[in-house]
This record gives sequence, structure tokens and C-alpha cells, in this order.
Amino acid sequence: MRVLATCVPAPGHLNPLVPLLRELIRQGDDVVVATAEDPGGGAAAAGAGHRVVGHGEMDWFQTLLGRTRGAPGDGLPPERINHYFLPRLFGEIATADMVDDLISIGREFQPDLVLAEAYAFAGPLAAAVLGVPLVHHLIGPLMSHDVMELVNDAVTPMWRSFGLDSPRFGGVYAGTTIEVSPPSLEPLSLPEGEGLRLRPAPLPLRSPAPTDPPTVYLTLGTFFGGNTHVFRAALEALADEPVRVVTTVGAGGDPAALDPVPPNARVERYIPQAELLPDCSVVIHHGGAGTMFGSLAHGIPQVVIPQGADNFINGSLVQRCGIGTSIGPDEASAERIRTDVLRLMADPQAHQAGRQLAAEIAEMPSAADVAAQLRARF
Repeated sequence: MRVLATCVPAPGHLNPLVPLLRELIRQGDDVVVATAEDPGGGAAAAGAGHRVVGHGEMDWFQTLLGRTRGAPGDGLPPERINHYFLPRLFGEIATADMVDDLISIGREFQPDLVLAEAYAFAGPLAAAVLGVPLVHHLIGPLMSHDVMELVNDAVTPMWRSFGLDSPRFGGVYAGTTIEVSPPSLEPLSLPEGEGLRLRPAPLPLRSPAPTDPPTVYLTLGTFFGGNTHVFRAALEALADEPVRVVTTVGAGGDPAALDPVPPNARVERYIPQAELLPDCSVVIHHGGAGTMFGSLAHGIPQVVIPQGADNFINGSLVQRCGIGTSIGPDEASAERIRTDVLRLMADPQAHQAGRQLAAEIAEMPSAADVAAQLRARF
């Protein structure tokens, strides 16, 4: 089988696809990842080919900036961020930038299916133009249906330019959707099409072994590592508590930017989460899906301090299912962070919710299982 995969060129968008891509290749398929760049070398690490499509997020943001009198999205309440950015940035701008290159590569590669990450709305359109099945790979919980209807409004003229009828929801649910959220976390259902479950994070390498004193992991992922004020607030919050704090600022971050660091804290650019999480009692993070799912797979309570994009949704879901709290950016004082961390450490209900979610993730199909199902279908 020949698989043409496409995604937004950022680690948080490609990395969730890598386990499935790797398994498809291991089982004998030919996979090409089409995106502006190979973020973090993820495509190469999976063994996939890479083809350049479009110009990438920074170019898209500059285009959006050129349409506004101020910073795009400035002043929006958190609940409207996705309503603004998904149709404008990823619907209109990114799709127009990517789709011609993607179709051209598809005509050359002749794929048996197009595998499109959740924000890569050029994928469904390219699949329709090429006349091949679409597999839509979520990277987090389902986006609200009203947001996806706005995306549909944004991309409909592009579909019409190819002589195709306007789809619903940007065409993303026209084929098979790979769902990655455990049932207790996901409040929505697919509005149409067929779903396949896929475990969103690897099984723990070892059983939980919380340290004494407790370890608190602090990260803002790969995109928000420059938000030093959040790191400093969290480090200050725990400086006098009987815990050890392990902080990662991202491969492009500078640990020295957080100096002076409290004696109970350690700052690194990167530590493999799979190696660190079994030791942790609480994780403080931005609400990125990768960190959220990795922590859930280990059953760890979480303090989420959303920074943008889908972070606010993920934070609200973590709080809703009882495994953590979500603190708005304007509320993220050292006192509030300290209170939430200490409460979660001692909260038996949060730990019980963690065990339930970890068990649900463990029961979800593996990448090998899903790859085999796709190969059998297509």
C-alpha cells in the first residue's frame, strides 16, 4: 500500500502520526510525508520519505498578520480561539498554500490513501481530487462541531474551484477518523463517518515509582518554551516545598534564561518523557495533547496552564474528568500553582481518575493493530 501523509509542519502535529507511520512501513507499506519541513526529523525517524508542501506556519502567520490591523486573535476569549484560527489560518491560508503541491505529489506518487492530520485541511481536498480514500488522524480530542462548520465555510470555495461539491466539516469525516482520546476524556462523538481508536501514547516503560521527595515535571512543550514568566512562577511556587522539580524548556530553549534556579529544581532542554513520567507525582504543563496523553497514560495528576490553540480545551477536559486543574494565564500566580500542586498530590479522587484513564488508554488498540486494520481495508 502507498500512503501519502500530510500534516502541519510542527512536532506537535507530526509526532502523533509517527507510531502509525512507523508501523505501516514495518508492515510493508510505502509512506511519504508531505509537509513544509520534517519537524524534529519525525518523518525520517519513522522511515518515511519527505516531500515539501507549502511554506509553513511562520509564513501562514505573516499572511494572517497582513490581513489585520493588530496581532491576529488579540483580545479573544479562550473559548473563541479555535473559532478564529482554524478557519482563517488553517482553513483559508494553510489549505490554499498546501493543496496544489499536495495534489501534484499525489499524482506522481499514486497513493492508495491519504492520511491527513487533524489540522491539515488540504488533505481531505487532495484525497477527493485524487479519488482515493481519506484517513483523518486526530491528534487530540475532537474539535467542536461548530468550529468545524466554520472551517467548512472557509475551504468550500477551494473545493468548488476543483469542481467538487462542498463537503461538511471541511471533508475531514468523509472517510475513516482515527480517534485518540480515551472515552472518559472525550465528550464528543463523530458527527459522521467511521471511527478507529488508537492508543495516543506508549504504554509505560515501567510501573509507577514516585520518588521521595515527590517529583514534579514542568514543561511548556515545543512551541511555548519561551514563555519564561510561566516557568518562573511555577519554580517560585515550589521553591520552598519538599519536592524536586524537573523542568524542560525545549530543544530550542535556553536553560540559563531561568537563572537563578531554586536548589530543588533542575532545568534541561529535553528529557524523554517516557523515562521521566514513571517517577512523577504531578505534571505542570501547557495543555498540549502530547504531554496530556503521555501523563494520562501514566495516571498522573496534572496542572494545566493553557498558552494557546487547543490548550484551553485540553485543560478543561483534564479538569472535567477529575485528574487535574486548569489555570488561566492571568490566574497563574505562584500561590495558585502551589495550591493546586499540593492539593492534587493529596487528592485520592485525582489519583483514582488517573488510574481509570491509564487503564482506558492501555486497552486502546496499538499502532500495530490500527496499521493492520488499515492495510486490510485499503
